[in-house]
Amino acid sequence: MPVTRRDVLKLGGLAALAGAGSEAVAACGSAPSAPSASPRKADYTVRIASGRVELAPDTVVTTTVYNGQFPGPLLRFTEGRPVVVDVHNDTGTPELLHWHGQRVPAAVDGASEEGTPFIPAHGMRRLSFTPGPAGFRFYHTHVAAHGDLALGTYTGQAGPVYIEPKANSGAYDQEVFLVLKEFEPSLSRGGDMAQNFLAGSEVPELRRRGEKAMADSLARGVPHGYEVGYRVFSVNGRKLGHGEPVRVKARQRVLFHVLNASATEIRSLALPGHTFKVVALDGNPVPRPANVPVLWIGTAERVSALVEMNHPGVWVLGDLSDDDRRNGMGTVVEYAGRTGSPQWAAPPKSTWDYRTFAHAGAATQQADHTFDLLVEKRNAADKGFNVWTLNGVPFSMDASKPVLDVDRGKRYRIRFRNATDDIHPVHLHRHTFEVTHIAGTPTHGLDKDVVMLGGYQSLDFDFTADQPGLTLFHCHQQLHMDYGFMILLRCT
Repeated sequence: MPVTRRDVLKLGGLAALAGAGSEAVAACGSAPSAPSASPRKADYTVRIASGRVELAPDTVVTTTVYNGQFPGPLLRFTEGRPVVVDVHNDTGTPELLHWHGQRVPAAVDGASEEGTPFIPAHGMRRLSFTPGPAGFRFYHTHVAAHGDLALGTYTGQAGPVYIEPKANSGAYDQEVFLVLKEFEPSLSRGGDMAQNFLAGSEVPELRRRGEKAMADSLARGVPHGYEVGYRVFSVNGRKLGHGEPVRVKARQRVLFHVLNASATEIRSLALPGHTFKVVALDGNPVPRPANVPVLWIGTAERVSALVEMNHPGVWVLGDLSDDDRRNGMGTVVEYAGRTGSPQWAAPPKSTWDYRTFAHAGAATQQADHTFDLLVEKRNAADKGFNVWTLNGVPFSMDASKPVLDVDRGKRYRIRFRNATDDIHPVHLHRHTFEVTHIAGTPTHGLDKDVVMLGGYQSLDFDFTADQPGLTLFHCHQQLHMDYGFMILLRCT
């Protein structure tokens, strides 16, 4: 989706933005809106419906999408300027639309665990809210899928959001939005995958605990729990070699906004002969912009990176996995005046280290309270699916528990210890958190809404409880979230 920073995509008419509050009004079917609904025309309309996505002429998938396309349309808001969005659900299944990374009321946020009403089948909801904070966000479904790979984030329900700051210097020549996504998921009895790209030291006690639990399970004759694999891969809904290339000119500075919209996968991205200067993570400016050869992006993470176009040619911007790249996970970057087959070369070996972008040393603001959370896995414990526990307890969707109580205005630290070898991209709704400890190292200044918790590693983040009501915290890997890796915070 190459666009200039002046491009504004509006779905439906753009109306005067006066008098909208932070509220949500549900309307079922074609019934008239409730009296409290805003009478003005919606600024944006999003329709949820089944659609066909042509990844390549010989690869067409049918899935649930927004406005008949994947990715969903780029929505550009302005920080602090209220908007009204009408969301129509043309499917036969109740749906949820989550405004990932935004500080919005629980009734708008898009998580049923927080009390957000479902968008009824063949019905609609009108959402009124004030976008924020500024930066690269996105919107996606928040329906539990469990073993049904036609629901939740396995579908094509994802689209980018860019919230324009009130002041923006625009120190680049072109913006390019890239949405990474796999299609045609299937279940397999996979083993534990090596995920050693994430920098940081392991905790020996956590490794011993996790390996013993898995060894004991396998010794009882229990097979490995289900994992999800995919047949086809895409960038902006097209397989590598199909669709329009990203067209650039020599000496341009291009700002790439990259979203990993996968249900379960961590993605990588490299551009031969070029480096990425990471300037923002999850839409939040990093305190220490830095050049890296490869972007590693956890499920639901976003990276904004500047690339100096100083190596003319026709190149593959793609995933490091040869199989995934050959099956579509990449796009072409084409310099003006250059032709020929797109070229790929593996980048130098490197690791992804959040500490590169953070300030070293302890956070200046102390937490009022710390919650310690131990992450563990019960192998294949629920009809072949792994069950994930926090302090020994999986989240109950029926009881909406466990719940941690927090006081409004106080600062809290969540301290994770991961006794599994899986990397968990953990996400806190309706808040931005500060990463304060990464795999043995104190840090400060790095603000995110998703962060990868490494296998057998520890990690702390701090947040201020400034959103009243219920807030959901979970692993953004759909299988992990659906099978226990969630908890609610209740702010009073």
